[in-house]
Amino acid sequence: MSLEAVGVSPPISGDAASIRVALVGQPNVGKTSIFNRLTGMRQRVGNYPGVTVERKEGTGHLGSQAFTLLDLPGTYSLNALSMDEHISVRVLAGHPDIGPTPDVIVCVVDAGKLERSLLPALQCAALGRPMVLALNFFDEATAGGWTFDLAGLEQELGIPVVPTIAHRSRGIDQLKSAIIKSHQQQLVMRPITWPDSVREAVAMVSAALPHIADDGVRKFHAQRLLFDSLPQTDPHDLAIKDVLAQAHRRILAGGNAPSNAEPVLLFPRIRSLLAGRVVKSAQLSTRWTDRLDSLLIHPFLGLVIFAALMFGIFHSVYSGAAPLMDLIEAGTLRIQEFTAGFLESTPMLQSLVADGIVAGIGSVLIFLPQILILTLLIALLEDCGYLARAAFLIDRALSWSGLSGKSFVPLMSGFACAIPAIMAARTIEDPKSRLTTILITPWMSCSARLPVYVLMIGAFIEPAYGATAAAAVLFAMHLLGPVLGLPAAWILQNKILRSPSPPFVLEIPPYRRPTFRDTYWRIWHRARRFITDAGTVILTMAIIIWALLYFPRPDTVEQETRSRLIEEYRAQGVTEEVLLDNESPYGGIYQAQLASAYVEQSYLGRAGRWIQPVFEPAGFDWKITVGILASFPAREVIIATLGIIYNLGADEDEESPGLRGRLANEVWTTGPRAGEPVFTVPTAVAVMVFFAICMQCGATIAIMTAETNWRWAWGTFAFMTLLAWLAAVFTYQGLSWIL
Repeated sequence: MSLEAVGVSPPISGDAASIRVALVGQPNVGKTSIFNRLTGMRQRVGNYPGVTVERKEGTGHLGSQAFTLLDLPGTYSLNALSMDEHISVRVLAGHPDIGPTPDVIVCVVDAGKLERSLLPALQCAALGRPMVLALNFFDEATAGGWTFDLAGLEQELGIPVVPTIAHRSRGIDQLKSAIIKSHQQQLVMRPITWPDSVREAVAMVSAALPHIADDGVRKFHAQRLLFDSLPQTDPHDLAIKDVLAQAHRRILAGGNAPSNAEPVLLFPRIRSLLAGRVVKSAQLSTRWTDRLDSLLIHPFLGLVIFAALMFGIFHSVYSGAAPLMDLIEAGTLRIQEFTAGFLESTPMLQSLVADGIVAGIGSVLIFLPQILILTLLIALLEDCGYLARAAFLIDRALSWSGLSGKSFVPLMSGFACAIPAIMAARTIEDPKSRLTTILITPWMSCSARLPVYVLMIGAFIEPAYGATAAAAVLFAMHLLGPVLGLPAAWILQNKILRSPSPPFVLEIPPYRRPTFRDTYWRIWHRARRFITDAGTVILTMAIIIWALLYFPRPDTVEQETRSRLIEEYRAQGVTEEVLLDNESPYGGIYQAQLASAYVEQSYLGRAGRWIQPVFEPAGFDWKITVGILASFPAREVIIATLGIIYNLGADEDEESPGLRGRLANEVWTTGPRAGEPVFTVPTAVAVMVFFAICMQCGATIAIMTAETNWRWAWGTFAFMTLLAWLAAVFTYQGLSWIL
């Protein structure tokens, strides 16, 4: 697999790349926080392992000196197992697809867990590159009773040691100075003294790598090959297969197993260098956190609390955003009225701008408040440390499906967006479990589905059953994905892939107070991404959909509509002049009927009518079918499509203010249901169920293809579409019979 396929971008070029600095460390030690503070970039920061799943680059400055900073995925050891850990090893080894090995390595460690988190730092020492050790979470460590002899540590290691509190921007300037100092003075970590057997084995493998000119890189590469962390994919690796076998036998002869010789020999070295320099001076009480953990990760009460929190989140999403949504809706209507009046002399352009572009974008922006509230609440749970505990808790609930708690973070991220969630699955070591997690992640109800839920719930559920029922339905729609996806995971793991349940090991982070800065920037990043990414797609699709709904616009449509209505209203004493008068009530009826006829005869209308019989058992008329067809590139487009369909000639009065009123007043015009309402509670729920299950997202298919292959991606798309149709039919027919 190429490096591009796993998300590694090409290196930055130019003067800023003259000093390349890599951030290395175990998961959840704050590398991304330090990266953000050093570069000013707004990468995602989370209080659980596995936030960084690909290499990220940025530029930092200290005075006039610039440096390129690489934020590598967290790895407990450079004896890499998962895909994202291989990225870290390849970056450090100077893989040809990535660029030269870094000039300076900053090893970020948790100051309160030094004995464990120093392992990657000692493994990096083989490179012989300048290094800096950043003791992050220094405040938590000192509050926990740890004392540090920083000068002694620096003398023992031979490199600068800088205490940092990254989430509060403390120690960052000192870290920048240490990076420049280490580079200028070439401060490398003191070499590790290996047993003779290991040293001889490393020398044997190094001698078989003459194509690597740099001694340090060759030694590092040899150790990684020797300890089975670099996959043997290039001709040089394959050529030394026999040498590796001999080197492994030499290590065995020395009394060590090649698979674990590195950690077994390095941990005593770590304990010796920390002895007397890092001391636990007091055992502070943690009883309140212990009590809280006993409640939050309780096998039964923990699940109840988790369910209650999730329900509270979705209730807040639905009810808390209403005032902002009203403001956005009012602003959109004002802009529509202004543009319609300004372009009155050119009807086609007027329709394109007012009913296509403005209505399309406005109908998506109106749901931005819900998305941001959801992002805020999930971010707070993340940053305070609860989501890692939820992953531990959910591991029990996932184990029957063949997955572990490691799948929880990608699946939970899928409720925001499936694309980064699928990439987050790279942290799962077992390839079959990673594949299963990727394939069921699109079942999680991402924020793009939220507009559909809110529209249908607001128009039909809340008016009939109240706000509490509306929030319950919203929660149920988000729960539908896991309810269906986990059995699918069981089938994949046990019947198709035949993979045993992987072991689950996850570090529970300490409780931390969320920082305003990180939370603010995460919400801003999500809003900007939603507006730019979704807005671009929506604008493009809105114009295409408007054109497909506006053309071919034959003259016969107006003639036939006029003749039909004149004949229909003549018996009521309505003259042709009154019917065609835009100021009269009948004139509004005529314009609405004419607009509906044009839509029906449009290219997209004809396609919807042709396919509509397939969706008729689910209660969908041809207009809903048109919306479904238009939404397959991106499901958000359904709102813009319905807005275009129903706003063409819409009778906007106090009885039908906006899209919800149009949906509530829509009736069947043909067939056995003629005159009956199109949208009922069963229809609305069926629409939501269809969108909750169907994978209508071209970007998700693309990232699934990159992470797996096109067969899995398109097979998943076809299966989910078929299941969505079956579920919508079952829902409509069942609710219609019950209600």
